[in-house]
Amino acid sequence: MIKLRLRTKLLLSLMLCVTGLTGATLLIVRSRLSGRARQDLGEGLMDSVATFQTFERQREQTLAQSAGLLANLPSLKALMTTEHPATIQDASEEFWKLSGSDLFVMADRSGKIMALHTSTPGFDRDAAAAALLTTLNRDENRDWWYGGNHLYEVFFQPLYFGSARDGSPLGVLAVGYEINGRLAADVSRIASCQVAFRYGNSVVVSTLPPDKKAQLAELKKRLESDSPLVPQDVQLGNERFLGTTVSLAPGSGVQVSLSVLKSYDQATLFLDGLNRLLLGVGLAAVLAGAGLVFLISHNFTKPLAGLLKGVHALEKGDFGFPLRPHGPDELAELTTSFDRMREGFLKSQQELLHAERLATIGRMASSISHDLRHPLTAILAYAEFLAERSLGEAQRSDLYREIRDAVGRMTELISSLLEFSRSQPVLQPIQGDVAEVVERVVRAMRFRAEFGQIRFTHVREGPTEARFDPKKLERALYNLVLNACEAVPLDSGKIDICTIRAGDEIEIIIADNGPGIPEGIRDSVFQPFVSHGKENGTGLGLAVAQKVVRDHGGDISIDSVSESGTVFKVRIPMLLSAREDGPVAPHQVKHAPKS
Repeated sequence: MIKLRLRTKLLLSLMLCVTGLTGATLLIVRSRLSGRARQDLGEGLMDSVATFQTFERQREQTLAQSAGLLANLPSLKALMTTEHPATIQDASEEFWKLSGSDLFVMADRSGKIMALHTSTPGFDRDAAAAALLTTLNRDENRDWWYGGNHLYEVFFQPLYFGSARDGSPLGVLAVGYEINGRLAADVSRIASCQVAFRYGNSVVVSTLPPDKKAQLAELKKRLESDSPLVPQDVQLGNERFLGTTVSLAPGSGVQVSLSVLKSYDQATLFLDGLNRLLLGVGLAAVLAGAGLVFLISHNFTKPLAGLLKGVHALEKGDFGFPLRPHGPDELAELTTSFDRMREGFLKSQQELLHAERLATIGRMASSISHDLRHPLTAILAYAEFLAERSLGEAQRSDLYREIRDAVGRMTELISSLLEFSRSQPVLQPIQGDVAEVVERVVRAMRFRAEFGQIRFTHVREGPTEARFDPKKLERALYNLVLNACEAVPLDSGKIDICTIRAGDEIEIIIADNGPGIPEGIRDSVFQPFVSHGKENGTGLGLAVAQKVVRDHGGDISIDSVSESGTVFKVRIPMLLSAREDGPVAPHQVKHAPKS
């Protein structure tokens, strides 16, 4: 890691501050201007939509009036009475030209197309017949027809022989105008934006280039918001747009819409020049500030050199390094205060070390005296019983067994203390199978009467041979499994053990269904003399287990804790080399006996 002088840090700090302020100013100004540009674009989009809607209403009125006038012409009615499609097709061309529409359709009472005229090819009689049938079923006088990639807004007028009230129906007249490229270009020019007309999921006509038109077809849902007054951001190619979509046939069930887009990038081109200006001003401020700090920092940092040497000396344990304050300024006061703090720290350290030793001795003495008192009391009581001559042989045998158990508990406590007190590991590693050690621990637990109803399962996955001290590892695993047995309910307890090879390690996973480890002692559960909920617990079981595992170069951890149980994970390296007591030659390696 690179060590920087204080002068360099001050210089860098000022440069960072100026750079940060300049960057923040740039971001704020850009954000404000971008927000304003976005607001202007949004208002422009709404104006564009309003412009098209006004234009559309004017065309609708013109076509509706044209359809009404044509439907009342006697010559048109007379033509329909011929009921001859070819005659009607030829003779109706003059009426189509008179209407000035892009689409002209005449149909009889059954909906059969008698005449069809369009300004552009592609919309045939089949498409017209299907669209007319759909419109007649909806009983509307205005509809949208789509076929052959042509989109029309159509107006309908029934034809009667005589008056509309008393005459008999002859058929229907439909006139419409096409949504084509010319209309899109006119709307785009008037509204100063890009437009796209959709029918369903298809873009019928658009003023966008073909590549952006294809991308726009895939962004239909993005542009459709709950309110057309909320523009959406759209990325088409390398250009950003602000767009919105309005329905041209609301409530009719026909999915015809207009998408209006304004280029966001073009509207914010002026921000690039402003960014360059602010960046230049910021760089000038950074350079000027750097020169000023360089002049000031030299005089400011020089007196700190002596204090820094004193700090390094204190770090190495030298409390007698001479400190000489110069002048009446803050640095001299700081040096004097540091000297007093150093003296107080030395005194406090000595007092704290003494208090910690006393506390450790007291905690150990309290725990050991408490744990030895019970078996000694039992031995004394059983010895007094044995002094009575009236006891039978069976009773004496029971008392002897209780005395042996009490002596065993004291021996176990003393062994745990000796194991924990060793600062250097003393191992006798041999080549053996870790799973067999686990099996011996499980059998030992099953033989204990108080754990007779606990269900044990042990699963072995793959080869689990390693080099380890079998006695000490068995003792560590015994403590872990015993801890699990004491945590689970005696009538419904369940302990699952899995021994598995994981890379260059052997993992032993011990899971129980106990109440879990309380959160208050979870971080200190492996510390000595920490116990919870156990009447005769010494608080050394997990501490000894951790020490044994770490002596083997492995580790032990709490993998998970919940109300449904606790999971301990033990990891033992397959090759014991880092922490064993000296290397063992290959011809000296012994093998663990099979259980």
